[in-house]
Amino acid sequence: MIIETRAYARAGLLGNPSDGFFGKTISISVRNFGASISLYESPELHIEPQPQDLNTFRSIFHLRDSVNMLGYNGGIPLIKAGIKKFGDYCEENSIKLPNKNFTVRYRSSIPRQVGMSGSSAIIVALFRALMQFYKVEIPIEILPQLVMVTETEELGITAGLQDRVIQCYEGCVYMDFDKNLIQTQGYGRYERINPELLPKLYVAYNTNLSKVSGKVHNDVRTRYDRGEQDVIDVLGQIAQKAEDGRTALLEGRPDDLHSLMNENFDLRCKIYNVPESNKKLINAARACGASAKFAGSGGTIIGIYKDDDMLNQLFVQLKKFNARVIRPFVV
Repeated sequence: MIIETRAYARAGLLGNPSDGFFGKTISISVRNFGASISLYESPELHIEPQPQDLNTFRSIFHLRDSVNMLGYNGGIPLIKAGIKKFGDYCEENSIKLPNKNFTVRYRSSIPRQVGMSGSSAIIVALFRALMQFYKVEIPIEILPQLVMVTETEELGITAGLQDRVIQCYEGCVYMDFDKNLIQTQGYGRYERINPELLPKLYVAYNTNLSKVSGKVHNDVRTRYDRGEQDVIDVLGQIAQKAEDGRTALLEGRPDDLHSLMNENFDLRCKIYNVPESNKKLINAARACGASAKFAGSGGTIIGIYKDDDMLNQLFVQLKKFNARVIRPFVV
């Protein structure tokens, strides 16, 4: 019997990245793109390599483009790290696994390096498959932390909880990463919001504008750790946007998110070094009348549009920046 599991791309609607800043955020899962895992029993544990894992290239330029898009190691290290962490979790919790092996294969349609969390989606889908295969229950509030430490501790990837929470819970989720909660129980307060309450959303992404999350976050992380008051203050204001957005959605005022999203990005620009190419994409969307902010760390934007005419304008205007516009499918 073949086990098939999936995890989806994500987009940050409001709030800060919450990469250890104890902030607040609202995120949605974007089911237009996903990572899938196929897993079945076999005599030996075998990880099937995909094209991005191979080491034969047509030319030096093919190698360069492959590294730019997929990183140096493809998805195999993610799979290895996830399997190891799953084993660690079972051992630490005295869960005895049956003596059986498996073959695992992964696929992903999530655009890489544009802030839609392709790497963590692979790991989330893998954990779901391993849980089914070995009949192990991992509480959903614990799973995002396990996925995060798979990336941070095993692979040295800069990662926060937001992406892993929305990919585990799916739909639309408000997250409060309260410091006391995180430090005492290891996770924050996660509240599902009915996606039917959301306004009309678009997502636009451009691989030419890609930024690796770690590089974008590093300076702010350092300044935050140093206790720079302006950074702490702005991050607090950004977190407040998420709380205000949650209230607006629950009270039936989805249009309020238009200004909240714009303010969210404008605050971000006060402490983050945002490249001009990214700002041009934001400004082009706003010139159409839509709101616009980063959906992650850069390379993908998200916003609210009013009607089909505005959406068509977004298609036309953002195409000039090699950006593809989609309507996110959120369930």
